[in-house]
Amino acid sequence: MPKHGKKYRKVAEGLELTARFAVDEAMAKVVDSAYAKFDETVDVAINLGVDPKYSDQMVRGACSLPHGLGKDVRVAVFCKGEKQAEAREAGAEIVGAEELVAEVKAGNLDFDKAIATPDVMALVGQIGRVLGPRGLMPNAKTGTVTFDVANAVKEMKAGRVEFKVDKAGILHAPIGKVSFGAEKLMDNLKTVLENVNRLKPSSAKGAYMKAMSLSSTMGPGYKVDPTLIRKFTDA
Repeated sequence: MPKHGKKYRKVAEGLELTARFAVDEAMAKVVDSAYAKFDETVDVAINLGVDPKYSDQMVRGACSLPHGLGKDVRVAVFCKGEKQAEAREAGAEIVGAEELVAEVKAGNLDFDKAIATPDVMALVGQIGRVLGPRGLMPNAKTGTVTFDVANAVKEMKAGRVEFKVDKAGILHAPIGKVSFGAEKLMDNLKTVLENVNRLKPSSAKGAYMKAMSLSSTMGPGYKVDPTLIRKFTDA
């Protein structure tokens, strides 16, 4: 079993594993307990009442956060013709079609997000096994397969987060940096929760958001009282 360092043990000292907090209390504890020398990322983990093995209960989406993610995002756009100039003007660092696919095949993946126009998806499909495991494969459901490349690039640059429930029914998403402070992080969290709520499958039965936890990169997780999540999103 992995051992935690002294700093982690200090901030986690006295934390009851069964303790549940209001959203604002949990967020304040996450921010206050951050101890790393770098600006830690704050993440939310939500246990959803869905069974992802059924396609109609898969929860997947994306949203733009009001305060961004606090990091520079390198964007690659797979497109042809006039769309290439449009992508560059919008701020994309890497643009191309056949030549960009060849670069990825050669192992060059110097980007954080990928966008593609529908007419080049047959090309992009050739590198699906490379992009997919890294979470870089463009997908229409998350708005990364589109002819409106300028808007897609601007959203990525501004702080767009993608999320997808895993096989265990857990959805993970970053919501910003510790340096944002609790108030801005709460705004970003509310945006994520509203979008996850909107995507609730009609076939899902019982409680939808069964549990939620907030944590920073190096810090412990603080569990949220599930009965207070709805109150937070409705506020």
